[in-house]
Amino acid sequence: MFYSLSLTKLSTFVIFIMSAFVAHFRGKVKYKPIRQLTDHSTFMAPINCFMYMFSKVPTTPYLDRGLFPDLEIFKDNWQIIRGEALQLLEQGSIKASEKHDDMGFNSFFRRGWKRFYLKWYNDPLPSAAATCPKTLELIAKVPSVNAAMFTFLPAGSRLGLHRDPYAGSVRYHLGLITPNSDECFIEVDGQRYAWRDGEDVLFDETYLHQAENQTNVDRLIFFCDVARPMSNRLATFMRWFFGRFFITAAAAQNTDKDPIGVLNQIFKYIFVFHTATRGVKLNYPLLHKILKFGFFGSLVYLIFIW
Repeated sequence: MFYSLSLTKLSTFVIFIMSAFVAHFRGKVKYKPIRQLTDHSTFMAPINCFMYMFSKVPTTPYLDRGLFPDLEIFKDNWQIIRGEALQLLEQGSIKASEKHDDMGFNSFFRRGWKRFYLKWYNDPLPSAAATCPKTLELIAKVPSVNAAMFTFLPAGSRLGLHRDPYAGSVRYHLGLITPNSDECFIEVDGQRYAWRDGEDVLFDETYLHQAENQTNVDRLIFFCDVARPMSNRLATFMRWFFGRFFITAAAAQNTDKDPIGVLNQIFKYIFVFHTATRGVKLNYPLLHKILKFGFFGSLVYLIFIW
């Protein structure tokens, strides 16, 4: 029995390592190896490789929007969506997290990036239901939309190179109020797309990507996570199960009336700890690296070897 258990652990560890290599070498743009070691994509790699393996659509940086005909309803009604988004923007409701309880986008807020959640892997947020009924009515007609929000990128701002953690979805952007300029763009695996009012794009957010607004005009878009079509029922169930019971744990709030996921409840305390130890990184960089890699090494050991 001990031999069988050891073999299972070894097999699991080998799968993890192989998946991590796929995550790192997938695409033309890559993190430096040291950066990759502690990136969330390394720990999500086994799950994401499963999604890539059974994906019914190409696993390329950009996807043909024609493969998702249900999304046409958003482009056809983009001015209705823009109207509700503009009203929220004027009210100041599209904003950064005020309580450090949005782990998914916490680093973006320092760049002036803002958001207003409409839906997150479950029912629409109560705050959205009260303010965006027309947009939510459109979203309800597209069951594949797992998450939706409005996002704001101010003039002169830049979001650094990053990748999103979960390959069970693909990312949809619809321009609402944009500079309509090639100087306001997103680059996915080194391939650039510039937003335009009323135009949409679909891409795989698990490729490394970055965004920049080099103009003097703010950018506002409609942003969705759309369920990745899978090639069989088991893969479809696994995608649904993981999204429903794990990604929902990262639910964030627009107002105190909205539900918040357990991960974001915990993140508030992690952020306090991170802020308190920031001096270690600045004054003792070597010690900080030792502690950081020691923590992640211990995590791998506990999950896959111990």
